[in-house]
Amino acid sequence: MANFIIAQMLFLEAQDPDKPIWMYINSPGGSVTAGMAIYDTMQFVGPEVGTICMGLGASMGQFLLCAGAQGKRYALPHARIMMHQPLGGVRGQASDIAIQAEQMAYTKKMLQERIAGHTGQSVETIEADSDRDRWFTAEEARDYGIIDKVIVRRGEMH
Repeated sequence: MANFIIAQMLFLEAQDPDKPIWMYINSPGGSVTAGMAIYDTMQFVGPEVGTICMGLGASMGQFLLCAGAQGKRYALPHARIMMHQPLGGVRGQASDIAIQAEQMAYTKKMLQERIAGHTGQSVETIEADSDRDRWFTAEEARDYGIIDKVIVRRGEMH
């Protein structure tokens, strides 16, 4: 799925480098590496990438939602948004487990820093609020800085 989304963004940029790209999100989340590939492409392409949450924006879905272009991050009224720390399991020899734990700690800190940058919250606030599942209504997500506006109709987007 991530490769398809990335290819679509690159295609849309090639079609019209000045026209905003819209990403409609209804996602329970997924792989951090796949999500980061999408995130990096959102930052890489020339057009602004707006985000709209329809239904659920959880985990990496929440991360990509807040990473949309400033002023172009929306949610529909009954959308639910959930933020938490990255999940993962480790197996193997003790030295391998230590390496994986170090990588998870790096990923957690990196995501917290990016979310803080996109929402205007402090890294400490993001760290505390994402320690466990943190659920938001569309209005709460707006107040927190995850989105810019709750919309009912397409005409409310700009």
